[in-house]
Amino acid sequence: MTQADPDQTRAVYEAQAAAYDAQRSRSLFEARWLARFAACLPEGGRVLDLGCGAGEPIARWFMAEGFTLTGVDFAGAMLDIARQRWPEGDWRQADMRSLDLGERFDGIIAWDSFFHLTEAEQRETLRRMAAHLAPGGSLLFTAGPEAGEASGTVGAATVYHASLSPAGYAVLLEELGLRLTGFLAEDPDCASHSVMMARRIT
Repeated sequence: MTQADPDQTRAVYEAQAAAYDAQRSRSLFEARWLARFAACLPEGGRVLDLGCGAGEPIARWFMAEGFTLTGVDFAGAMLDIARQRWPEGDWRQADMRSLDLGERFDGIIAWDSFFHLTEAEQRETLRRMAAHLAPGGSLLFTAGPEAGEASGTVGAATVYHASLSPAGYAVLLEELGLRLTGFLAEDPDCASHSVMMARRIT
């Protein structure tokens, strides 16, 4: 298993941006969760896509559904592809671990991005996410099915993954003023992703 190294993870995404984008499924296996999440948002609401990559297919889906999307990624090569596709889009380079946009969003999604952080970094980043959510705002993210560390691949490179336990996330979300509204471990209808949804209640 690779060690947690954010600089290495960023370097992998910079180097593998084109390969990752070419291999990224456009089948929208995520659609059921995206639709459930979108149903919690106001029409045309503001969505923050954390770890947006090159924008396919998730950012594209939200823009097509009429939401106002802000895409954030720490890899400039990924954002370059997104900007070529949607030059009018709101694409920003930033690290979610130090997220401080001074703005609030109706929804925040971190799909296949948040789990590159260590447990301690996830706890801090969730606090930052909560601070960027408008009252009643919703959060959607992918994690692991249980607490632990693992390795994944981006293109031909290996990257770090980590997760809290489902109960650990639920407790932390409550402490941050959010309530867990949905969870499914290794969803068989979503390419075995483990998905969590929460809503800000304070």
